[in-house]
Amino acid sequence: MIAVRDERDKDAYLQLFDHFAPRLKGYLMKSGMSDAQAEDVVQDAMLSVWRKAHLFDPHRAAVSSWIYQIAKNRQIDVIRKERRPVPEELKQPEETEEDASQIVGLEQELGKLRDALQTLSPDQRQMIEHAYLGELSHKDIQEKTGLPLGTIKSRIRLGLTRLRHELKGLNRS
Repeated sequence: MIAVRDERDKDAYLQLFDHFAPRLKGYLMKSGMSDAQAEDVVQDAMLSVWRKAHLFDPHRAAVSSWIYQIAKNRQIDVIRKERRPVPEELKQPEETEEDASQIVGLEQELGKLRDALQTLSPDQRQMIEHAYLGELSHKDIQEKTGLPLGTIKSRIRLGLTRLRHELKGLNRS
């Protein structure tokens, strides 16, 4: 390791690689990594050994401890990367097929709602359509119709009460 650090000795590095690579791979596979993942981590770790050789200090750690620590850090990086949540914009949309019974059920409910809306007075229906179908605020409805705010709120409240009553009756049939 000293020859690699001080002289950038390629032959010494090859000896280090030949000695540590199979041992690191075995160590990583025992800790749960697949063969391919362990191989990638070993390659990456040993490349770091070459690149960071100037940082090796024999007074602080044995060669094997230093190299195993580099491999362990790479393993942690791989595990973290695998567990990182995918940003929403990169996720693939889930394919959902609506079955025929859901579609029929939804169409039946929409039909019941249309029927119930027809039972309302034109004033109540107009206010509910503005508020819920047009997604207008009470203030926006006031500006559009010129009606007092209290009248708008009353018509919506009375219309919704009537709709609830009508839809209860339609559900039983």
